[in-house]
Amino acid sequence: MLVIGLTGGIASGKSSVSKLLKAKNIPIVDADLLARVVVLPGTKGLKKIVKEFGPDILQEDGHLNRKKLGEIVFNDEAKRKKLNAIVHPAVRWAMLSRVIHHWVGSEKYCVLDIPLLIEGGLWKWMGQVVVVQCSADTQLERLMKRDNSTEEEALSRLNSQLPIAEKVAYADVVIDNSGTPEELSAQVDAYVEKLDNEIGMLWWIGYILPFVSIFTAIWMLVSRRCRPTPGRTQADKTK
Repeated sequence: MLVIGLTGGIASGKSSVSKLLKAKNIPIVDADLLARVVVLPGTKGLKKIVKEFGPDILQEDGHLNRKKLGEIVFNDEAKRKKLNAIVHPAVRWAMLSRVIHHWVGSEKYCVLDIPLLIEGGLWKWMGQVVVVQCSADTQLERLMKRDNSTEEEALSRLNSQLPIAEKVAYADVVIDNSGTPEELSAQVDAYVEKLDNEIGMLWWIGYILPFVSIFTAIWMLVSRRCRPTPGRTQADKTK
């Protein structure tokens, strides 16, 4: 089974691509959704957060008060790191569990929708990396419209993230969402068709001979992890 990492910049259209893929019955593992699941009442994640930040971080119904927690960690890097140290491992284990579930279910591939795929280093564990991009002007315009924010506020959010151009350097596949929804849908259709053609026969071989599937997965991971980090490679060239 091919594990695909899907990412992009804020307001680039990653979620739109994810929805289009889901509409084609392609399994989607949503990191943002799992980040909420792992801190539901009764979970180890929530218990650790309460232990670290106190019981006042909970709402009356026992759910995490995300707004209050956000206010605490927003301008405190030390506390933000403590929160990430609790949530990120839990999300990664949850993602792994779902990947295994899809593999056992004999899926051809599954897509991991991860906003911080590149920043968190998880790209090294993907069989393929897909980056959704759009022009800087389009991204700014969409963000302002989506959040009803000023240009200054939108630029501040964009500048706090890794630029899309840098994420593209890690991509095996780039989907350009600078155009219309119809154009985006056509690109996704073409991508899925190509994907089916490329891995169709390999999937059947792996289905009949599971060890081939396991060997292929290990080979893809090893080869990706042995690749130089794009950012470092470019930095080395400029020295």
